Amino acid sequence: MTSTDGLRLLPFRGLRYAPDRVSSLTAVTSPPYDVVVRPDGVRELETADPYNIVRLILPHAPDPATSHRQAADTLRRWREEGILAPDERAALYVYEQRSGEVLQRGLIGALRLDGPVLPHEDVIPEVVEDRAALMRAAAANFEPLLLSYRGPGTATGATAVIERTVQSAPLLATTTEDGFAHRLWAVTDPADLAAIDDDLARREALIADGHHRWATYQRLYEQQPGATPASPWASGLVLLVDTARYPLQVRAIHRVLPHLPLGKALTGVAGAFRVRRLPGELPAALEALEHTPGNAFVLAGGPDSFHLLDRPDPGLLDRTVRTDRPEAWRRLDATVLHSVLLDEVWRIPDRPSDIGYLHHTEAAVAQAARHGGTAVLMRATSEETVRQLARCGVTMPRKSTSFGPKPATGLVLRTLDDDEN
Repeated sequence: MTSTDGLRLLPFRGLRYAPDRVSSLTAVTSPPYDVVVRPDGVRELETADPYNIVRLILPHAPDPATSHRQAADTLRRWREEGILAPDERAALYVYEQRSGEVLQRGLIGALRLDGPVLPHEDVIPEVVEDRAALMRAAAANFEPLLLSYRGPGTATGATAVIERTVQSAPLLATTTEDGFAHRLWAVTDPADLAAIDDDLARREALIADGHHRWATYQRLYEQQPGATPASPWASGLVLLVDTARYPLQVRAIHRVLPHLPLGKALTGVAGAFRVRRLPGELPAALEALEHTPGNAFVLAGGPDSFHLLDRPDPGLLDRTVRTDRPEAWRRLDATVLHSVLLDEVWRIPDRPSDIGYLHHTEAAVAQAARHGGTAVLMRATSEETVRQLARCGVTMPRKSTSFGPKPATGLVLRTLDDDEN
């Protein structure tokens, strides 16, 4: 495909749950597929309602091909039975998430794949192939990935349409178990759609969450026989958020090293980093980490054992961190963690059995204690740093940071076999 100068977010006929056919919208929604990966998490969602979306995004069967056909069959049956029904008109959808002081608003639509979209993480080819096989079998995009762009920060253009739209009654409203309230509106007025299109045509987007799904959309288009830029396969379902107006939350992703006892970890870093024992509990340790300049980490072996690592040896950094990348990449905590600590000092293999990735600090500390291992607590990387590196075409180490809140899955789906998409 030939790239366009800006973003093109296309209206589509959303496929949504019929409220009178399910126990509740809350009971049929799910977090994104890559958050619900544990078998117990899948079972919990499946038992919440027989029509929970997890049966489409994570079908389980003896082999992948069977599971993909199962999802396609389930989707077809739910459509035939009226469990899922298409909206009458193609629309862009205003989506709002709110919890306490956190407010996120954006637009859900079918984003053209030839626009300026910046990835910042590598993908695993096997995951992309599996997702592509699932979407190809079902001819559907089940869940929007999360993209951010930087507007002027004022209520103009697309943001003006969003903030005017939320004054009206929503199509749906529900509150999920994590405490977030979700609301959805359809935008169909030609003048509003034109204003959005004109605004986004001057923007570029950063993938905040969903690198594998974006790569999947691209793979599907490349593999679709006879697909053209006008084909439904030439675009993919996204949530686009103007973070100048509605900043995303950016959080760290911590590491758990189950086979590295804390004592051995501390012995290994002696001379390579300055090591200080931190008094107090987890909140105080995180506070100390946030206020430490330069590269820094907190090592934890349990809820009452915290050590701060900082001031890495400059010679060690020069020797272990690759020099063919921008300085901003070389200074990342995640870069130093993987290049220096994991690869050089501790020599930890990069495989799931040796490195766990957890978003919640308490869970990371508890898991380290349970296994007699070490939790490495991290700081978040700013969105601007991520965007700067993405513009340079540089990918960050895997699981460097987490953007949110992530959109709930199941509020609106997009089918690819409908001529009116």
